[in-house]
Amino acid sequence: MASLERNNKILLDLVRQPGNNLCADCGAPEPDWASYTLGVFVCLNCSGMHRNLPAVSKVKSIRLDRWEDSLVEFMQKMGNSAARAIYEKYVPAFFYRPQQKDCNVLKDQWIRAKYERGEFTGENSHCQQAYSSDVFESMLWKKGKDNKQFLKRVFLLSRKDFTLRYFIKEDSKVPKAVISMKDLNAVFQPEKISHAHGLQISYLHDERMRNLFVYHENGQVIVSLFNAIRATRLAYLQKKHPTLHVNDLIPQITRHCLKEGYMEKTGPTQREPFKKRWFTLCSGNRKLLYFKSPLDATELGAVFIGTESHSYSVSEISGRSTRGGRWHCGITLQTPGRQFVFMCEQEQEQREWLEAITKVISQAMTPEDYANEANLGRGK
Repeated sequence: MASLERNNKILLDLVRQPGNNLCADCGAPEPDWASYTLGVFVCLNCSGMHRNLPAVSKVKSIRLDRWEDSLVEFMQKMGNSAARAIYEKYVPAFFYRPQQKDCNVLKDQWIRAKYERGEFTGENSHCQQAYSSDVFESMLWKKGKDNKQFLKRVFLLSRKDFTLRYFIKEDSKVPKAVISMKDLNAVFQPEKISHAHGLQISYLHDERMRNLFVYHENGQVIVSLFNAIRATRLAYLQKKHPTLHVNDLIPQITRHCLKEGYMEKTGPTQREPFKKRWFTLCSGNRKLLYFKSPLDATELGAVFIGTESHSYSVSEISGRSTRGGRWHCGITLQTPGRQFVFMCEQEQEQREWLEAITKVISQAMTPEDYANEANLGRGK
């Protein structure tokens, strides 16, 4: 018993040390589990994924399980930093490292790439060729533009001309769409798409946002496509901005949504009926987009959000006197050309939207932002 208590105390001391105090795979704080074959401390969620790799990783709770002296000695020898120096030695700059809040398919494939396939040790560099090859082809299930049916489509990613094409049939010569890397964005949306491997691909078409909702049954295939898109996007950005360092370009590869959800919206005179719309806000392009539903292929409209010095502001509407809508937690967004009124169902949603919009307003605008503002005509 004394040995058991001593070993658990040693592990608890180890997990508090810098490097070990965050999950080795997703960065979650205060990991309670450890892989005693790899020598890493991981969170509960990632420990479940390690259990799916019994030939590579075996896990124990550092608080509840019995640890033999030899296993504790190995954990003391390794730890997250030492393991990272082995298993993450050659991670490409474009490769997405999942965080705590990311979806499971990203975390699962990150763990498999590191420990099962050994992609980043330097010994299996051929595993990375798929991400960086001139052409990446995949057959995906794609949601129809005007219906909920998912149909198989061929997707072809090309680094030669920085495009993503998709075809209706395998033997099609003419693509249904040719998407430039200039505006392309890919993010995992499993809940929205109702599939664990659901990926949303967005791009500008005729100055409006166009969404493609796709998935593949194989997690490795869809995550490989995602990282291949990131590799191609980085190559495009490097060509567009040859003087910028790669570290400055990495944040531009993928634009994450600050906030998504339903709000009610009225028209320009604020006398029009309120209509329920699905809104998405991205800090990368400073646009508040609205759709009829979460799985709409094309936006209904967009509002550019500038800075306070350019007469943009957001505020809470107090009281329940707003005309029309069913919801009563209001937000006013003031732009140089118009005042927008939105209504949220709950106060929590209202606070989250206020915080998200305020965050965008507080960010300095780039030359590209000024161009977007001009193209959008300061909101529709």
